[in-house]
This record gives sequence, structure tokens and C-alpha cells, in this order.
Amino acid sequence: MRKFYIISFIVLGFISNNSMSQKLKVSDNKRFLVTEDNKPFFWLADTAWELFHRCDRNEVQMYLDKRKSQGFNVIQAVALAEIDGLNTPNSYGEKPLLNNDPKTPNPKYFEHVDWVIKEAKKRDIYIALLPTWGDKLDTKSWGVGPEIFTEENSIVFGEWMSNRYKDFDNIVWVLGGDRNPRANSKDIDVWNAMAKGILSSYDASNKVLITYHPQPKEDGGSSTWFHNEEWLDFNMHQTGHCANQGTYKHITHDYELHPTKPVLDAEPLYEDHPNCFNSKELGHSSARDIRRIMYWNVFAGAFGQTYGCHAVWQMFDLDKEGINQPLRPWKQALDLPMANQVKHLKNLMLSRPFLNRIPDQSMIIDNQIDDNNYTIATRDSDGNYAMIYFPMGEAISITLKNLKGDSFTTWWYDTRTGTSFKGENIQVKELKITPPSSGLGNDWVLIVDNPSRNYTKPSPTK
Repeated sequence: MRKFYIISFIVLGFISNNSMSQKLKVSDNKRFLVTEDNKPFFWLADTAWELFHRCDRNEVQMYLDKRKSQGFNVIQAVALAEIDGLNTPNSYGEKPLLNNDPKTPNPKYFEHVDWVIKEAKKRDIYIALLPTWGDKLDTKSWGVGPEIFTEENSIVFGEWMSNRYKDFDNIVWVLGGDRNPRANSKDIDVWNAMAKGILSSYDASNKVLITYHPQPKEDGGSSTWFHNEEWLDFNMHQTGHCANQGTYKHITHDYELHPTKPVLDAEPLYEDHPNCFNSKELGHSSARDIRRIMYWNVFAGAFGQTYGCHAVWQMFDLDKEGINQPLRPWKQALDLPMANQVKHLKNLMLSRPFLNRIPDQSMIIDNQIDDNNYTIATRDSDGNYAMIYFPMGEAISITLKNLKGDSFTTWWYDTRTGTSFKGENIQVKELKITPPSSGLGNDWVLIVDNPSRNYTKPSPTK
């Protein structure tokens, strides 16, 4: 039987109105995540794959405090970590497995993981636990071998992890770890077995969410292999690390599948990442690249969005060998522009009724091509508001035929600052819209409201 090596952990956060975490669940319409009291949860993640492996406790606290202050409510990290996570000890000299055997996890290693999860809970942050990262398939792939998982030992490891963390209410489980199941292999069986092991400690009164983190695909992500599995509660995509790809098409693909399940992009282009892994010709990514991808995805129907910084995911420092040309140490990279701007997307979406929001590209009248200027629209299913994202501020013709009423109030929302200002009132159903400015980095959202609803001005959360 072919063995399978994988390694990962993900950390999620959630900012509530009180200091108590609540488990997350799928909304009644199967499009979103909500808390146990049915309040909308907008997944706003940071990617910190090496958090458990490379950071000591002082660094963990500093990191969590920073991301909490920036509005993140999801933090993705890895237990059996990507960068030689089996054989290189954590900050306290512990390795995750005894003799690299998934049947004998090292409790001393997981004491640090326990501590991190509890620190996250203090900040109302959820931990999404990928039990393991991807295997080493060849010399070009991520991770450092050997392959260790089989169908037999993956269920044992899943049961051990499940039993250890079943009473933590700030956990979401994520299988996969940057790997797509290989053709003519036992990979799918391995993941199904691990899912079975994880669910062994849960029942109807103590439910938990599970998903799967894949590599990029042109169509489906996790849905390609697991959409019809009962254990898969929502779909994940990795849309890759290029700045010029229509990521919204990935979200649309899964949004239209049956049965209905929530979907999001759990790994887009990282900030400060070499574009398409080719910095010499294409340079590194910038905040405007990241904003465009994120607004596209959410307006296409995603229930949230993950952010990542190239130095932070690997916790790069000057005493470590960097992967794919990180530009600065991770502690300096915590304050890159998009890390402070991504909260504006969450705040905007939660400024209007969230759980009946749908994509509606029929609002765009003009023909478009799939380029960086692709304008995208979303609205509520009752027709009381709409939002239109202009990636480069170019004028376009729209229709409001699916909105209620004959007149509408408008706001212009600045994606860079999270501030907004009043636009002109609209008295017609079809018109051409010209944003306040245009060109690279001049992306805007037009918010169109039914005035009878008395929605408040979209503005930064204080």
C-alpha cells in the first residue's frame, strides 16, 4: 500500500459581541457560516502555516495580538509543519510524532499546540486544525518526506487528535494540506479515513465543521473529490499565486454545485509573493492585486476570504533559509498594507444583511472580458441593496431591475481606507456609473440602497 505524508494545522478566529467563543455551523441556506446563535460569521483568515512549529510563546502572543487588532478572525497554521515539520523540533525541542509514527503522537509537542489554541480563544480566535501537511511527491514539491500516512494509521491519528481536542469549542478541522489526491492512489481513502477518525469524538450535540485545503485547479477545489462526502461541510479553493487570474470563476464553479455548500478561497496570492513565482519578470505582488482577488471572490458568492503574507506563512527570519524569495522578516511583514486593509472587506459585507446575499452578474449590462478590470456585483435576495466592485475605477453600465423601488441612495466605499461618502441618488433603473477615480489601485465599491430600509453609512469599525 502506498504511504501518504501530509502535515498541517489552521487557525481560525472570530470576533464576537461577547468574550465567549461559540462553535461555528453552516447557515440554514447552506451558503454561509454562522455562530450557534445564528449570527453571521465572515471568515477573515490569515495564513500562518508555521505558527506552531517555528514560534515560541512570546512570538505567538505578539502575533495573535497583532492579527486581532487588524480585524482577522481566522488564522491558518500547521501542526505537522510544511518545513520539515516531522524532523525539525518546535521552539521547545519537541517533534510531533514518536519515531515518525502517526499512531504515536508526542504529547509534549501537542502541549504547545494546546497552549496556542487556548491563547487564540482568549482573543475569540478559532483554530482550524489541519492534522497534516502535504506529502513529498518529488524534488519540486513542498514539504520534506517521508510519506507516513496510510488508510490504517490515518484513522488512528484522526481519532487521537479528535479525542484530544473534542472539548475545544474554537476549532474547525481542515484536511488536505496543499495537496490534491493523486490519480491511481489511495489518497482519497486516506483522507476519508482521517475524517472518520476526527468525527469519532463528536455527535449531534457536539458537532464540528470539517473542510479540505487543496492545491490550485482550473475548476473545482475540494469539491472535485469530496463534495458529496457528508463530512465535507464547506468547500475550499487555493486560487494560486498569480495576479492576473479570474479567481471569481473558481468560486462560481462551486457556488453552482448541488448539494449546496458554502465556499471560499483559502489561499489566494500572498502579499509580497513573487507573481507566478517569477519575480525577475513579474515582480512581487502588491496590495492592489490582493484587494482585487478578494473582492472578486466574495462578490462571486464566497462566505469569507483568507489573506496571506509570503514572509508570515513561513515565519521567515534572517537566520532561516527563505522559500521563494521573501522580502523581509515576518515580524516586519505583519504591517504590510493589505494586512491592514483586508478588514475593510469584512466590515463592508457585514454593514448590510449578510445571510441572504447572492451574486448577481446580470446587474452588469456591458460585455466584459476576463481581465483585471472585470466589474462584479452582489446583492441581497430581497432586492433591498446591491454592491458593485470596480477593480480599476472604469465606468460601466448597470441595471437595477432586480432591486425594489424606483429611487435609490448610494455610497462610494474606499477599499483602501474603509471610509465611504454619499453618492448621487438614482432615479432610473439603467445608467452608466463612473467611479470617483480610475487607474491601477483605484478600486471602488458602489453601494446601492433602498432608502426605505434606512441602512447606515458603511464605515470602519471603531
